[in-house]
Amino acid sequence: MILDLFRLDGRIALVTGAGQGIGRGIAIGLAEAGADVVLAARTRSDLDEVAAQIESIGRRALVVETDVMVTEQLDRLVAATLAGFGRLDVLVNNAGGTGPRPALETSERMFEKALRFNVTSPFLLSQRAARAMVDTAGGGSIVNISSRSSDMVETAFVAYGAAKAALNMMTRNLAAELAPRVRVNALSVGGVATKGLDVVLTDDALRAEFVAGTPMGRPGEPQDIACAALYLASPAASWVTGKVLQVDGGVEAPAISVPVPPLEPAT
Repeated sequence: MILDLFRLDGRIALVTGAGQGIGRGIAIGLAEAGADVVLAARTRSDLDEVAAQIESIGRRALVVETDVMVTEQLDRLVAATLAGFGRLDVLVNNAGGTGPRPALETSERMFEKALRFNVTSPFLLSQRAARAMVDTAGGGSIVNISSRSSDMVETAFVAYGAAKAALNMMTRNLAAELAPRVRVNALSVGGVATKGLDVVLTDDALRAEFVAGTPMGRPGEPQDIACAALYLASPAASWVTGKVLQVDGGVEAPAISVPVPPLEPAT
Protein backbone atom coordinates (compact mmCIF):
# COMPACT_ATOMS: atom_id res chain seq x y z
CA MET A 1 0.00 0.00 0.00
CA ILE A 2 1.34 3.40 -0.95
CA LEU A 3 0.19 4.90 2.36
CA ASP A 4 2.62 2.58 4.15
CA LEU A 5 5.46 4.63 2.68
CA PHE A 6 4.33 7.55 4.84
CA ARG A 7 4.67 5.51 8.05
CA LEU A 8 7.52 6.10 10.50
CA ASP A 9 7.05 3.02 12.67
CA GLY A 10 10.22 2.18 14.58
CA ARG A 11 11.82 5.52 13.67
CA ILE A 12 13.14 8.16 16.07
CA ALA A 13 12.52 11.82 15.18
CA LEU A 14 14.08 14.88 16.79
CA VAL A 15 12.22 18.19 16.47
CA THR A 16 13.58 21.54 17.63
CA GLY A 17 11.24 24.36 18.61
CA ALA A 18 8.77 21.59 19.41
CA GLY A 19 6.90 23.36 22.21
CA GLN A 20 4.60 25.56 20.16
CA GLY A 21 3.25 26.33 16.72
CA ILE A 22 4.74 24.62 13.69
CA GLY A 23 7.20 22.55 15.71
CA ARG A 24 4.47 21.27 17.97
CA GLY A 25 2.33 20.34 14.98
CA ILE A 26 5.19 18.53 13.28
CA ALA A 27 6.15 16.60 16.42
CA ILE A 28 2.59 15.37 16.94
CA GLY A 29 2.18 14.59 13.24
CA LEU A 30 5.34 12.46 13.14
CA ALA A 31 4.16 10.62 16.24
CA GLU A 32 0.77 9.94 14.63
CA ALA A 33 2.71 8.40 11.74
CA GLY A 34 4.43 6.02 14.16
CA ALA A 35 7.61 7.78 15.27
CA ASP A 36 8.87 8.20 18.80
CA VAL A 37 9.86 11.84 19.21
CA VAL A 38 12.57 13.82 20.98
CA LEU A 39 11.20 17.26 21.83
CA ALA A 40 13.64 20.17 22.09
CA ALA A 41 12.93 23.77 23.10
CA ARG A 42 13.71 26.14 25.95
CA THR A 43 10.40 26.01 27.83
CA ARG A 44 9.88 22.80 29.75
CA SER A 45 6.16 23.30 30.39
CA ASP A 46 5.42 23.59 26.67
CA LEU A 47 7.41 20.44 25.92
CA ASP A 48 5.67 18.52 28.68
CA GLU A 49 2.29 19.34 27.11
CA VAL A 50 3.41 18.08 23.71
CA ALA A 51 4.92 14.96 25.28
CA ALA A 52 1.62 14.19 26.99
CA GLN A 53 -0.22 14.42 23.66
CA ILE A 54 2.29 12.13 21.98
CA GLU A 55 2.09 9.58 24.77
CA SER A 56 -1.71 9.67 24.63
CA ILE A 57 -1.54 8.25 21.08
CA GLY A 58 0.75 5.45 22.18
CA ARG A 59 4.14 6.80 21.15
CA ARG A 60 7.14 7.64 23.30
CA ALA A 61 8.36 11.20 23.87
CA LEU A 62 11.64 12.42 25.32
CA VAL A 63 11.81 16.02 26.56
CA VAL A 64 15.21 17.73 26.34
CA GLU A 65 15.30 21.40 27.32
CA THR A 66 17.59 22.98 24.74
CA ASP A 67 18.77 26.40 23.66
CA VAL A 68 19.81 25.78 20.05
CA MET A 69 22.01 28.89 20.16
CA VAL A 70 24.43 27.08 22.49
CA THR A 71 26.63 24.55 20.72
CA GLU A 72 27.25 22.49 23.85
CA GLN A 73 23.49 22.04 24.25
CA LEU A 74 23.26 20.70 20.70
CA ASP A 75 25.86 18.09 21.62
CA ARG A 76 23.88 17.25 24.73
CA LEU A 77 20.65 17.00 22.72
CA VAL A 78 22.03 14.39 20.33
CA ALA A 79 23.66 12.49 23.17
CA ALA A 80 20.36 12.43 25.09
CA THR A 81 18.56 11.16 21.98
CA LEU A 82 20.96 8.26 21.58
CA ALA A 83 20.95 7.50 25.30
CA GLY A 84 17.15 7.50 25.41
CA PHE A 85 16.30 5.73 22.15
CA GLY A 86 19.53 4.27 20.78
CA ARG A 87 19.15 5.68 17.28
CA LEU A 88 18.18 8.72 15.25
CA ASP A 89 16.33 8.66 11.92
CA VAL A 90 14.78 12.09 11.41
CA LEU A 91 15.81 15.64 12.34
CA VAL A 92 13.47 18.59 11.90
CA ASN A 93 15.30 21.89 12.31
CA ASN A 94 12.28 24.02 13.16
CA ALA A 95 13.64 26.42 15.80
CA GLY A 96 14.25 29.85 14.28
CA GLY A 97 12.71 33.23 13.62
CA THR A 98 13.60 36.91 13.71
CA GLY A 99 11.21 39.81 14.16
CA PRO A 100 10.74 42.61 11.61
CA ARG A 101 12.88 45.72 11.72
CA PRO A 102 13.72 48.33 9.08
CA ALA A 103 17.10 47.69 7.48
CA LEU A 104 18.72 50.90 8.72
CA GLU A 105 17.56 50.12 12.26
CA THR A 106 18.91 46.56 12.17
CA SER A 107 22.00 46.38 14.35
CA GLU A 108 25.08 44.31 13.69
CA ARG A 109 24.17 42.17 16.72
CA MET A 110 20.62 41.55 15.48
CA PHE A 111 21.79 40.60 12.00
CA GLU A 112 24.40 38.17 13.29
CA LYS A 113 21.93 36.69 15.80
CA ALA A 114 19.48 36.06 12.95
CA LEU A 115 22.14 34.16 11.06
CA ARG A 116 23.11 32.14 14.12
CA PHE A 117 19.52 31.25 15.02
CA ASN A 118 18.22 30.47 11.54
CA VAL A 119 21.18 28.88 9.74
CA THR A 120 24.29 28.31 11.89
CA SER A 121 22.49 26.39 14.63
CA PRO A 122 20.62 24.17 12.15
CA PHE A 123 23.92 23.52 10.39
CA LEU A 124 25.68 22.49 13.58
CA LEU A 125 22.83 20.24 14.65
CA SER A 126 22.62 18.71 11.18
CA GLN A 127 26.33 17.82 11.35
CA ARG A 128 25.84 16.00 14.62
CA ALA A 129 22.56 14.38 13.60
CA ALA A 130 23.87 13.10 10.26
CA ARG A 131 26.73 11.31 11.99
CA ALA A 132 24.35 9.82 14.56
CA MET A 133 21.89 8.71 11.84
CA VAL A 134 24.50 6.88 9.83
CA ASP A 135 26.14 5.29 12.86
CA THR A 136 22.91 4.08 14.48
CA ALA A 137 20.34 3.66 11.70
CA GLY A 138 22.39 3.56 8.50
CA GLY A 139 20.88 6.80 7.23
CA GLY A 140 18.08 9.27 7.73
CA SER A 141 16.32 12.46 6.75
CA ILE A 142 16.82 16.10 7.72
CA VAL A 143 14.02 18.61 7.19
CA ASN A 144 14.79 22.32 7.59
CA ILE A 145 11.95 24.76 8.17
CA SER A 146 12.59 27.80 6.00
CA SER A 147 10.36 30.69 4.92
CA ARG A 148 9.09 32.35 1.76
CA SER A 149 10.95 35.37 3.14
CA SER A 150 14.00 33.59 1.75
CA ASP A 151 13.04 34.28 -1.85
CA MET A 152 10.45 37.10 -1.77
CA VAL A 153 11.37 40.69 -1.03
CA GLU A 154 9.70 41.70 2.24
CA THR A 155 10.31 45.09 3.80
CA ALA A 156 11.63 45.01 7.39
CA PHE A 157 12.85 41.42 7.07
CA VAL A 158 16.39 41.88 5.73
CA ALA A 159 18.00 39.86 8.54
CA TYR A 160 15.43 37.08 8.57
CA GLY A 161 15.22 36.83 4.79
CA ALA A 162 18.99 36.68 4.39
CA ALA A 163 19.25 33.99 7.06
CA LYS A 164 16.52 31.81 5.56
CA ALA A 165 18.04 32.21 2.08
CA ALA A 166 21.28 30.91 3.56
CA LEU A 167 19.38 28.01 5.13
CA ASN A 168 18.01 27.07 1.71
CA MET A 169 21.49 27.01 0.19
CA MET A 170 22.85 25.11 3.17
CA THR A 171 20.13 22.53 2.57
CA ARG A 172 21.14 22.05 -1.04
CA ASN A 173 24.85 21.84 -0.31
CA LEU A 174 24.45 19.41 2.56
CA ALA A 175 22.17 17.23 0.47
CA ALA A 176 24.87 16.83 -2.19
CA GLU A 177 27.48 15.84 0.37
CA LEU A 178 25.37 13.54 2.55
CA ALA A 179 23.59 11.59 -0.21
CA PRO A 180 22.66 8.82 -0.51
CA ARG A 181 22.62 7.95 3.20
CA VAL A 182 21.07 11.14 4.57
CA ARG A 183 18.49 13.15 2.65
CA VAL A 184 18.31 16.89 3.33
CA ASN A 185 15.34 19.01 2.28
CA ALA A 186 13.57 22.18 3.38
CA LEU A 187 10.06 23.57 3.59
CA SER A 188 9.66 27.19 2.54
CA VAL A 189 6.69 28.22 4.65
CA GLY A 190 4.20 31.03 4.18
CA GLY A 191 2.06 32.74 6.82
CA VAL A 192 0.90 30.19 9.39
CA ALA A 193 -1.58 30.81 12.20
CA THR A 194 0.84 30.73 15.13
CA LYS A 195 1.72 33.30 17.79
CA GLY A 196 4.08 34.98 15.35
CA LEU A 197 1.16 35.94 13.11
CA ASP A 198 -1.21 36.97 15.91
CA VAL A 199 -0.63 40.68 15.31
CA VAL A 200 -2.08 40.21 11.82
CA LEU A 201 -4.80 37.67 12.49
CA THR A 202 -6.27 39.49 15.50
CA ASP A 203 -6.68 42.76 13.57
CA ASP A 204 -9.70 42.67 11.25
CA ALA A 205 -8.20 44.98 8.64
CA LEU A 206 -4.81 43.28 8.58
CA ARG A 207 -6.39 39.83 8.48
CA ALA A 208 -8.56 40.83 5.54
CA GLU A 209 -5.50 42.16 3.70
CA PHE A 210 -3.58 38.97 4.44
CA VAL A 211 -6.40 36.68 3.28
CA ALA A 212 -6.94 38.73 0.12
CA GLY A 213 -3.24 38.38 -0.69
CA THR A 214 -3.26 34.60 -0.25
CA PRO A 215 -4.70 32.66 -3.20
CA MET A 216 -5.97 29.84 -0.96
CA GLY A 217 -7.92 32.43 1.05
CA ARG A 218 -6.72 31.52 4.54
CA PRO A 219 -3.59 31.40 6.70
CA GLY A 220 -1.77 28.11 6.97
CA GLU A 221 -2.22 25.81 9.95
CA PRO A 222 0.57 23.89 11.70
CA GLN A 223 -0.93 20.67 10.33
CA ASP A 224 -0.40 21.92 6.78
CA ILE A 225 3.32 22.10 7.48
CA ALA A 226 3.31 18.83 9.42
CA CYS A 227 1.89 16.98 6.40
CA ALA A 228 4.69 18.25 4.17
CA ALA A 229 7.32 17.51 6.82
CA LEU A 230 6.02 13.96 7.14
CA TYR A 231 6.35 13.46 3.39
CA LEU A 232 9.98 14.63 3.36
CA ALA A 233 10.84 12.66 6.50
CA SER A 234 9.26 9.41 5.38
CA PRO A 235 10.20 6.71 2.86
CA ALA A 236 7.61 8.28 0.53
CA ALA A 237 10.29 10.87 -0.31
CA SER A 238 13.14 8.36 -0.63
CA TRP A 239 14.13 9.82 -4.03
CA VAL A 240 13.93 13.45 -2.91
CA THR A 241 16.92 15.40 -1.58
CA GLY A 242 18.32 18.91 -1.90
CA LYS A 243 14.89 20.40 -2.53
CA VAL A 244 13.08 23.41 -1.06
CA LEU A 245 9.34 22.74 -1.12
CA GLN A 246 7.07 25.78 -0.92
CA VAL A 247 4.04 25.39 1.37
CA ASP A 248 2.49 28.82 1.35
CA GLY A 249 -1.14 28.98 0.23
CA GLY A 250 -0.07 29.87 -3.30
CA VAL A 251 1.54 33.27 -2.69
CA GLU A 252 3.96 34.71 -5.24
CA ALA A 253 4.28 38.04 -3.44
CA PRO A 254 4.02 38.94 0.24
CA ALA A 255 0.42 38.66 1.43
CA ILE A 256 1.05 41.62 3.69
CA SER A 257 3.90 44.11 4.05
CA VAL A 258 5.41 45.78 7.08
CA PRO A 259 5.71 49.54 6.46
CA VAL A 260 9.14 51.12 6.87
CA PRO A 261 10.08 54.80 6.99
CA PRO A 262 11.42 56.26 3.73
CA LEU A 263 15.12 57.06 3.54
CA GLU A 264 15.43 60.83 3.75
CA PRO A 265 18.42 63.16 4.04
CA ALA A 266 19.59 63.70 7.60
CA THR A 267 18.45 67.00 9.08
